[in-house]
Amino acid sequence: MKPLKAPMGWNSWDCYGAAVTEDIVRRNADFMAENLKQYGWEYVVVDIQWYEPNAKNHEYNPFACLCMDEYSRLLPAPERFPSAAGGRGFAPLAEYVHALGLKFGIHIMRGIPRQAVHNDTKIKGTDKTARQIAKTDSICRWNTDMYGVDPDKEGAREYYESLFELYASWGVDFVKCDDIARELPHEESELVLLSNALKSCGREMILSLSPGPALLEKAELYKQTANMWRITDDFWDKWPLLYDMFSRTEKWSIHTGTGHWPDADMLPIGPILQDYGKNNRTGFTKDEQITMLTLWSIFRSPLMIGGEMTGFDDFTMSLLTNEGILKMHESSRHSHQVWRKEIDGNEYILWTSACAEGGQYAAIFNAGETSGEINIPLSDLEIYGDADVTELWSSERAEKNDIIKCCLNRHGAKAFIIDSLQLR
Repeated sequence: MKPLKAPMGWNSWDCYGAAVTEDIVRRNADFMAENLKQYGWEYVVVDIQWYEPNAKNHEYNPFACLCMDEYSRLLPAPERFPSAAGGRGFAPLAEYVHALGLKFGIHIMRGIPRQAVHNDTKIKGTDKTARQIAKTDSICRWNTDMYGVDPDKEGAREYYESLFELYASWGVDFVKCDDIARELPHEESELVLLSNALKSCGREMILSLSPGPALLEKAELYKQTANMWRITDDFWDKWPLLYDMFSRTEKWSIHTGTGHWPDADMLPIGPILQDYGKNNRTGFTKDEQITMLTLWSIFRSPLMIGGEMTGFDDFTMSLLTNEGILKMHESSRHSHQVWRKEIDGNEYILWTSACAEGGQYAAIFNAGETSGEINIPLSDLEIYGDADVTELWSSERAEKNDIIKCCLNRHGAKAFIIDSLQLR
């Protein structure tokens, strides 16, 4: 059954890179269960290189010795995930997360470990070996862990099936597969192989594809094989990257629907980049964070928190617990950009979407460099006559009118739910 709502959760990458440890995952899971679960946040995802014993930060140790079983499958490093010792893998950690009423996810790289190929280790359920199914000319440009898998080779299907058999036995609910979304069409057949293995493993799992930018011309393939796919390279706390997301989301908005969501990437909020030993906090202003959450929510992107949750302040918590904005994220349908134009020296961008429960959403963004005032005729949203308008961030209700009047800070945003007789 396809999930109706875009995933909401936490991922360890923005804060810890490849170096997250079990105690960090557990404390963030505890925080989510206590403070955010009631608002719909539920996934706890361990990002890249959980199988590398000596990972230190966002930079990778090239050609590191990895933890692996006899069947060429990577295992969590007990040095960083003590509960994985004795071949238990992520089962104990997943059980802990599930006991909190949450869901557990992991990051994987496309392909088969180079270490397995060099050692010519077994493929479970076959007489083939890693060397026989590897596609050694298919490598990741930024990480040395894996070779691609040749889907035409005997044993390739069994290898991927054995991976998802293992993940299902651990209790994994979410798999983020990297080095695959923007590598198409070269690795298209490997994506299909991987997706089929997931679908046949007997456990419901979300499949997320990275990194971006994904290829717009392959949108239908992504919908058939995955639940979410990155439309950008790594997204960080820089205004130019957020500004660029307006054009990316506008292009991808027609491809959002039940069970498949273009992914605008993680939310770099609160404390991030903690693996470098500094108290780094997001470089986004408060208004830019509001803009980000507003755009992600009306567009219906998955929402994956990137910061260390135990370090969130009141403002960060207000971003993640605003019921009106989260309701828009859940109920937005057929979202699209209405217009983008310059007014009094500032660039303004207007989006709208239908609300699944009735009414219509609108979001207005000031992408300019100064604060400004703007009046939006409801006729721009194809609403004619007066309507009830409520601003979602503030819960302020405007007088019934045929115009939305608002003041917007530099790089700021407001979002509205509109109700009128025409919309009933």
